[in-house]
Formats: sequence, structure tokens, C-alpha cells
Amino acid sequence: MEKIKMTTPLVEMDGDEMTRVLWQWIKEELLCPFVELNTEYYDLGLPNRDATGDQVTMDAALANKKYGVSVKCATITPNAQRMTEYDLHEMWKSPNGTIRAVLDGTVFRAPILLDCIKPVVKTWKKPITIARHAYGDVYKGTEFRIPGPGKAELVFTGADGTELRQTIYDFECAGVLQGTYNKDSSIASFARSCFNYALSTKQDLWFSTKDTISKKYDHTFKDIFAEIYEKEYKEQFEAAGIEYFYTLIDDAVARVVRSEGGFIWACKNYDGDVMSDMVSTAFGSLAMMTSVLVSPDGNYEYEAAHGTVTRHYYRYLKGESTSTNPMATIFAWTGALAKRGELDGNEALVKFAQTLEAACLDTLASGVMTKDLCGLAEGVETKPVDSLEFIRAIRANLEAKLA
Repeated sequence: MEKIKMTTPLVEMDGDEMTRVLWQWIKEELLCPFVELNTEYYDLGLPNRDATGDQVTMDAALANKKYGVSVKCATITPNAQRMTEYDLHEMWKSPNGTIRAVLDGTVFRAPILLDCIKPVVKTWKKPITIARHAYGDVYKGTEFRIPGPGKAELVFTGADGTELRQTIYDFECAGVLQGTYNKDSSIASFARSCFNYALSTKQDLWFSTKDTISKKYDHTFKDIFAEIYEKEYKEQFEAAGIEYFYTLIDDAVARVVRSEGGFIWACKNYDGDVMSDMVSTAFGSLAMMTSVLVSPDGNYEYEAAHGTVTRHYYRYLKGESTSTNPMATIFAWTGALAKRGELDGNEALVKFAQTLEAACLDTLASGVMTKDLCGLAEGVETKPVDSLEFIRAIRANLEAKLA
């Protein structure tokens, strides 16, 4: 068959360890034989980030803003052990954090559903998408140990010299102190990204904080969401037949567990971090979780929700076969290709992405799967395979569908 052509480039961000290996196999087996890939390539592997002083990450993020759509491999955020292992010049920041800051985006994570893998929560029948505000809060917090008795204060000095001061606590002993922040502009971008994504997917949007306790911090989130919804999105939501719903975070947890799914659940940064892992595990596996970063001005970055699978990579380096699940990484590619095709009016590219996803699901439905899923599957005779065998089984199904 003639390869599908692409007009506008797709920004391709390569990554680290086992996911970098899978990345190449996916391109060789599932993409390049069928699509004339047009990508602007950036190597975000840790060695190259170190060699470029992490400039490559900023360049990739700016390219994402230029072209609108990117696909990203999982990357290492170095700690002290990685500093030694890779002989780094500096403990570089998370590439995801840099890209999120440049795009001012919100992370949407949703599970890939299979008939043979039932959610732990029996009422769940449709995917639940977690929208995480990936900015500020404890992730950008300032904290330190209190050595002994004394008064802790919160102080703000305005640009005009005006000072606001409030006592946090009079410590009678040693303790711990933390300061967190967020910005109205970032919260507004978070809200608009969530409302736009709900409209594009035609799903209800839930939002939850703890505004009854946090009467300034969390209440600001609630108020900004409510104001933007009323002014900019209410009529569009009503016309689309979808709902925006706000409730307290503890009530939301109870409602989510009793629901059948099929909605977007918007959460503050920490809540989204925790709840996305809870939702992915309850649906089956973090390796079966898609992730897309969406900016309010319409930029998209697709990636897998999981990390670089270090343990499997060390085995791979020893020449051992690994049964690493590539599904989330494949769906990062299909999501990006489908969005690129949608924006360019390239129906053939959109259809190819959809066909590849269907081939993946059919392969799993036949029982051919990586070992992490074999223990979860019900009602099907499983055949555990290694990563490359799994990818090649998908290719056979894909070729049959395209024929």
C-alpha cells in the first residue's frame, strides 16, 4: 500500500531506558511501514539533556507551541543516584514540568479499557479521565523544619511596599512548616483547558476541592471555575448536552466510586497526582493509561502515563527478553497522529491511528499480551509474549485490517 503522507510536522520527543527501546520498535514495526512520518525530532534522553544544558527540552517545548502537536517518550527526572549513574553536570528538572510550564497546559489521563479486564470497582463501565492541574501547590512549595519554640508568620510584601502579615502558628516545640502558592492566571488556564476538553470529548466535567476548609486557597479555584463557566462555557455545555458539576473532594471520591464512569474529573495538582494512580490501578494497570497535555490555546502533547521502566531496561542491557507493556506508548503515538490528522484535515492519518488502536485491542482480546496483563485478564486464554512479539502481533492484525 502507498504510505500515508503528512503535511505539518509532528514534534517527536525521544526519551530514556526501556521506553526508548520500545519507541524505536513501535516506529519500525507499526508506523514507518505505513506512514511517511514527518516529525521534528528532539532527543530528550538524559545524556543529551545533560550535554545541551537541558536546552533541548526548552527547544522541544517551543516547537510544540509552533506546530501544535507533539508525542513524547517517557523520560528520567534525575535524583542523586542518577547524578552518579549518568555523571551529570546538574540535577536537571523534570522535562514534563518544563513543557507544562511553556504550554501552560493541563494533563488529562484516561484508561484504555478491555472487555477481558474488569475494573476493580464493579460499577465502572466507562473510562474516567483525570484532569490534573500540573502547576504550583506542594510541587512548588517552600518548606523547612522548625527547630524549636517560636512564631511562624505568612508575609506578603506588595510591589508598592504594602505588607500583609498573618500568624500561622506559635510553635511550643519543634515542627515543620510549608508554604504553597498558585496563580489566578494558571487556575484560569486550567479551567479553560478542562472546559474545552469536555466539549471536544462531549463528557461531563466534575471539579472538586476542599473549599469549606481552605476558604481562600481552594475557594479561589472554585470561584474562578464558576466565573469562567458562567461567562464563557455555560451555553456551549447546555447546547452539547453535558454538565459542569462542582462538589467537595471527599464527596467527589464517594460519587466516583458509586458512578459508572464516563466523565472528566478535574483535580488540583496533588489530588490529580494521587487520583490518577488510583483510577489507573482500579481499571487495570498504569501501563494502560493514556496521557495528554492540553493548553488553553490548543496545543497538545501526548505521552504514556508511566515512567521509563528502569528494571526491565537493566535486564534488556544484559540481553534478556522483557515483557514490557507498550500499549500506553503506542496510544501516545496514535493520539498525536489522530490530532495531527484532525488539525490538518488528513482523514487518512486519522483513520490509520484509529485502525492501529483497534489492532492493539484486538490483539489483547485474542489473549496475546504482555505478562503484566495476564494475571488480570478474565474469560480469555492468555498467551504471554515479550514486548517485540507483542508489537509484531499487533502489526499482523494491523496489516489484516488495512488490507
